[in-house]
Amino acid sequence: MLLPLAHSEAVRAAFPALACGIVQVVGISAAPDASVATRPYLDLAFRSLSRQSESDFPEGQDFPEGQAWRRAFSAMGIKPTQYRCASEAFLRRLRKDGTLPPVHPLVDLCNAVSVAFAIPIAVFDIERAKGELTVRPARGNEPYVIFSGTIETLEPGEILFADVSKQVHARRWTNCQSAASAVGPATTDTLLVAEARHSNAQADMGHLISNLCEAVRSVWPKASVEDRGAA
Repeated sequence: MLLPLAHSEAVRAAFPALACGIVQVVGISAAPDASVATRPYLDLAFRSLSRQSESDFPEGQDFPEGQAWRRAFSAMGIKPTQYRCASEAFLRRLRKDGTLPPVHPLVDLCNAVSVAFAIPIAVFDIERAKGELTVRPARGNEPYVIFSGTIETLEPGEILFADVSKQVHARRWTNCQSAASAVGPATTDTLLVAEARHSNAQADMGHLISNLCEAVRSVWPKASVEDRGAA
């Protein structure tokens, strides 16, 4: 069975420790209240932050997940304290504000699971992508649409998510998704992509995906939730 997402040979060669989990969710709506499902994961994140701040990623050992992404960003020539992986950015937001901004019940749930595991999770409206997504280095000619509608051009070598039409759906790897496939009120079919690079990434990814599938099913019991395995 063809996976809806793949990592290029260049990415796999440069980052051999990468672990990835993919979940396809079909038949959701924006109507349910996901707050009951998100609460346990936010509580787990708060407990982690009570032991160590996410700002200690480079020095401490409590957040090896974030340390690994900082090293990956540095390898791409990106300053990791200027552009942070999504999970680290959300942990910072949670520590400062005590909550995460509501976006969409599925996105909110994925963000809660993300901070609980300190592993970034991307959420794509799969119907707005053209064919399989590939995680690969940018060539420098791919369009990236930010949420204001402005189109940016990426630097060659930056890791991105692109579809077969070269439309970019995320840039700086796990840092920023585009408006091209953002989940919204009309979204029904989605792709959830979690990625990790730390030493225990494979085991942690299995635990994350199991929890994520269970949580999604609890909020959308009639949706199809399929663990698509690793990319």
